[in-house]
Amino acid sequence: MRFLKAILFFIVIFSFNACENSTSKKEKKQIIKPVVISTWNHGLVANELAWELLINGRSALDAVEVGVKTAEANPDVQTVGLGGFPDREGKVTLDACIMDQNNNCGSVAFLQHIKHPISVARKVMEETPHVMLVGEGALQFALAQGFKKEKLLTEKSKKAYEEWLVNSNYKPIINIENHDTISMLALDENGNLSGACTTSGASWKMHGRVGDSPIIGAGLFLDNEVGAAAATGMGEAIIKTAGSAMVVELMRHGKSPEAACKEVVERIYKIYKNAPDLEWLQVGFIALNKNGEYGSYCLRPGFNYAVQTKSLDNQLMDAKYKIK
Repeated sequence: MRFLKAILFFIVIFSFNACENSTSKKEKKQIIKPVVISTWNHGLVANELAWELLINGRSALDAVEVGVKTAEANPDVQTVGLGGFPDREGKVTLDACIMDQNNNCGSVAFLQHIKHPISVARKVMEETPHVMLVGEGALQFALAQGFKKEKLLTEKSKKAYEEWLVNSNYKPIINIENHDTISMLALDENGNLSGACTTSGASWKMHGRVGDSPIIGAGLFLDNEVGAAAATGMGEAIIKTAGSAMVVELMRHGKSPEAACKEVVERIYKIYKNAPDLEWLQVGFIALNKNGEYGSYCLRPGFNYAVQTKSLDNQLMDAKYKIK
């Protein structure tokens, strides 16, 4: 009997130590922070400003807002904010959303005359009981919050619109005119995630069209216990799969950021693969998990993203893709 008790005692002790060692190994997994990742080459400039905030102890929320505002204010980025390509009626309409580590989020859609919709979205999050404001209501709210009306249609974008009017042919051109939404994800020194997404939407769209960018779960989603994801590309395809939310859920179940992005892109491809005009479709995702691991994947070549960490200088990387 004593012999059996002794064996049982050693089994218990061994199991406890094995469990403790396993837990210890998990706890020792290196967490990379801070990290900032954003879409397209204008993400390089956005990352620079966001990074300055992150390394000085500011929140991921502040970083992503300040970061994407660089594209909103740049008239040469003709798919975001000031100078964005107009809709088919010649009006620049903007969409944006923002989300913090506590699952608070704010969004504006079909907003006109305001250069920084991302900051209006943050005000929606922080100053109202709502998540999304649209159109005239969003404009009224922005003006009440102290934002100023501005002319957003620049001469450069107006000229492009007038040239388009000659044939009025709505056919998106991938990676060039319709898909340069800027999305940004950040992990700060406190281990908290935030994300932002802002765009002027598809060029020459129908007046009133809203894509994925202001929709929480489509253009942007995060869970502070798991990770964050954001999208760029043809919004209708991303909305149909709740793209960013699905990327986060796949990371929850153990997928790496890149593998999670890849699976959602493949779901989108499955929906559209028999479409007669597949050549116009591009979608891409970026993802960042709680450990600071990042990844991306897109449907076809041409999508790139910018990343910065303490060990990696701000770099532009080409995403892996499905269609060769």
